[in-house]
Amino acid sequence: MELSVAKTLMLTGGIVFLPVLVFITSYVFWPGVLLKAYNWYLRRRQGMVVRYSHVGSYRFCYSSRGTPGGSTPSLLLMHGFSATKDNWLLVITHLPKNQHLVCVDMPGHEGTSRTGPEDYSILGQANRIHQFVQSIGLDKTPFHLVGTSMGGNVAGVYAARYPSDLCSLTLVCPAGLVYPKESEFISHLRELEKNKEEESNPLIPTTPQEVETMLKLCCYKPPNLSQQVMRGLLANRIPNNDFYREAFKEIVGEKSRHSLQEHLHQITAPLQVIWGKHDQVLDVSGATVIQTVLPHCQVDLLDDCGHAVALERPRKMAKLITDFVHSEAKKHA
Repeated sequence: MELSVAKTLMLTGGIVFLPVLVFITSYVFWPGVLLKAYNWYLRRRQGMVVRYSHVGSYRFCYSSRGTPGGSTPSLLLMHGFSATKDNWLLVITHLPKNQHLVCVDMPGHEGTSRTGPEDYSILGQANRIHQFVQSIGLDKTPFHLVGTSMGGNVAGVYAARYPSDLCSLTLVCPAGLVYPKESEFISHLRELEKNKEEESNPLIPTTPQEVETMLKLCCYKPPNLSQQVMRGLLANRIPNNDFYREAFKEIVGEKSRHSLQEHLHQITAPLQVIWGKHDQVLDVSGATVIQTVLPHCQVDLLDDCGHAVALERPRKMAKLITDFVHSEAKKHA
């Protein structure tokens, strides 16, 4: 009897100990793997399922939950440069559970195909996203489009080129404008260009220290992360750095640099603009630029918030988007 009990304790102890051992080993030796596992857990907890859609040989990767056709329009969320569909997980936590959501990996990012520069320009990305929308049937009913940073630039161009697809639009700290005030990041880029330091980009870190610098640039109050977590973030980014450099050249090149600015006057969808007041990447003065061209847009400026609104103020962002979508849906009910 005592032996049987001892065996049971050893077995149950082993079952408990094994996940702990795996966690500790991953944290020490493979922190990048652990971060991916954490995102998998968050997606599963929130009911987000990773799926794939194909247009010819081109593959789109996205996560979604729910089905279209509810009382509110579907939401398509587009992340910024060097991020992924998981960029939205903290925001999704605060969105209604019955809301149909689609988060797509932008062209070349994460699970979506990498092709060439023609697909990384802002116009190229907008065209690819239109293909994606058609491939999953999202265009059957007008949907609400959300884009942040680079994704905001793409979202604005999409709204201008495919107005019948949308019922409304949210731009979060969007790129692609002529900003009255130059941000710290833009000033830094000009210095790099002047000194011809093409490989040095604060948004493409190559060391844990540079990851920390990137977080300080993007956040008003950077998260206090351990060195292991910093290493994990870096480990997941390093394999993609060549692509990030190629894509960055396209989105800041002459064809794409002011794409949103050039298309603003063509946007007809009801528009919401969300911006962190302390954005050091793209200055908040850009909100005034949009408001000048589109005076009926709704502008929400967030205190104590930088460029990474989805990371710093996910609850507030979710509420602002939800309230805006509901108010616009009521107007057209």
